[in-house]
Amino acid sequence: MAGTGGSGADRGRPGGDPHEWRRRRELRLERLRETRRRGRADPVPTQEPRRSYDGPVIDVREVQKTYQMGDIAVRALRGLSLQVDRGEFVAIMGASGSGKTTLMNILGCLDVPTSGTYRLNGLDVQGMDEDTQADVRNRYIGFVFQSFNLIPRTKASANVELPLTYAGLPRLERQRRARAAMASVGLTDRAHHLPSELSGGQQQRVAVARALVTNPAMILADEPTGNLDTSSTAEILGIFDRLSRQGRTIVLITHEEDVARHARRVIRLRDGRIIADEPQQFEVRA
Repeated sequence: MAGTGGSGADRGRPGGDPHEWRRRRELRLERLRETRRRGRADPVPTQEPRRSYDGPVIDVREVQKTYQMGDIAVRALRGLSLQVDRGEFVAIMGASGSGKTTLMNILGCLDVPTSGTYRLNGLDVQGMDEDTQADVRNRYIGFVFQSFNLIPRTKASANVELPLTYAGLPRLERQRRARAAMASVGLTDRAHHLPSELSGGQQQRVAVARALVTNPAMILADEPTGNLDTSSTAEILGIFDRLSRQGRTIVLITHEEDVARHARRVIRLRDGRIIADEPQQFEVRA
């Protein structure tokens, strides 16, 4: 399958590059270590929603995003509004330049709107500093990228543990939760393998387990089958189907109609606006 459909301008922006995302997380881990050495508490969001919060996981209101490219202002998003309720499985589609990569970055707290508001699981993410945004990403969002983003010389189980390490969980608890996440994607027998010892489909299943291990408010998947063959694509989509039936909130960024058909709702973008928001007939899949 082809690669991500975002525009060249989208891919060049801060936050759009998965390698930049990983670099930020590594910096975050180093800050966490320094915090512990100095005996300070780890920063946490100051707007923690009530445990009983049952509003939309995603609440975007009149969001605009404008980038300055030299003397030219590029309007990537134009007053976009969107809500995703808990347990929905949504596919976001659009051609190159449609704004879907910019929208993904905002939904993933990797970028901020020029104007408008975005609330994630009841939290207003506007104005948060970088450390607090990192905490919010780690706590509420499970990322799955096209390129897997696994650490090459680290065993699969340790890759799955990584978000829990950032969160400061004890080692035994990290290991317990990582084993459960690996089992949920059918990879218990591959826990001690390096990424280079796994197939592409198995590596992406490890990435899905890593996304699940924190029990996030939503899974945000960016072209998760773009680097996979037909058989591995079917395996990954089958996992998403099962997670959806279990009540997980999934937002899938794709340009593939066959992939989008697994979602219960498809949102189509063009020129930074939503041009269609359609429910789909859900088929029970094995």
